[in-house]
Amino acid sequence: MQVLRTPDDRFVGLPGFPFDPHYAEVDDGDGGRLRVHYVDEGERDAPPVLLMHGEPTWSYLYRTMIPPLVSAGFRVVAPDLVGFGRSDKPAEQSDYTYARHVAWMRQVLFGHLDLTNITFFGQDWGALVGLRLVAEAPDRYARVAIGNGGMPVGDRRPTDAFLAWQKFARESPGFAIGRIVNGGCVSSLEPEVIAAYDAPFPDERYTAGARVFPSLVPTSTDDPASADNAAAWEVLRRFDKPFLCAFSDSDAITKGGERIFLSQVPGCAGQPHTTVTGAGHFLQEDQGPQLAQIIIDFARIAS
Repeated sequence: MQVLRTPDDRFVGLPGFPFDPHYAEVDDGDGGRLRVHYVDEGERDAPPVLLMHGEPTWSYLYRTMIPPLVSAGFRVVAPDLVGFGRSDKPAEQSDYTYARHVAWMRQVLFGHLDLTNITFFGQDWGALVGLRLVAEAPDRYARVAIGNGGMPVGDRRPTDAFLAWQKFARESPGFAIGRIVNGGCVSSLEPEVIAAYDAPFPDERYTAGARVFPSLVPTSTDDPASADNAAAWEVLRRFDKPFLCAFSDSDAITKGGERIFLSQVPGCAGQPHTTVTGAGHFLQEDQGPQLAQIIIDFARIAS
């Protein structure tokens, strides 16, 4: 596959993001190699908090959450999914599949970093990929939290808003990442923050992963990922470690998405589930410090 790599100078001086880059190399599934970026802050022997972003953001989304989590005594790992951030970007939409995203992250988190005793938080595609990894290796996780995300199997009709988003991502002549992120927030982002979300994508050639991601969400049981997600749900239905839902109050796409977890995941019982107020789809952007404190309190209560 043809692979693009965003020049490093695109990431110089981004506001609120002083973190050193770290990289792992993974098999691309097509006979080559991909470089995957991750943030890794805090003491290496501290309990790890794994933060996974979704579409079309990158680890920059967690910039206001990383310092308080580190100050609370955690090691914070925040990878960039392949096709996003400082990670390599296969150039063709057909290079991306749900299974490949899971395999690429498995190699980074379990192979390269060998993380255990994980406190996990995932949002959007961070949940879709991250929950598959929880199901593959539940013994590596101490607790799980999600916000504005899920793991659909395609047995329920998507909302009209989501179908419109799929169509827009596939067909829109322009795909302004920073403006899309801004549109998913309650707050209005500063121009330099919008530019930071645009930084990984110097031109349209780099956006194949971002454009195809919405179409990889299973919307029918015929989807290639449906069976794998259904198998992962069978594991989650036996997952009795602490599991927290922290969805926002102003996200039309995932509103009510916590109900399936609350009703089917044993680990949800007795946990301090919460609604993050004043936050849109990108609750990390709207209420990052509040969300970080929710994760800190959850980890301490559930220890």
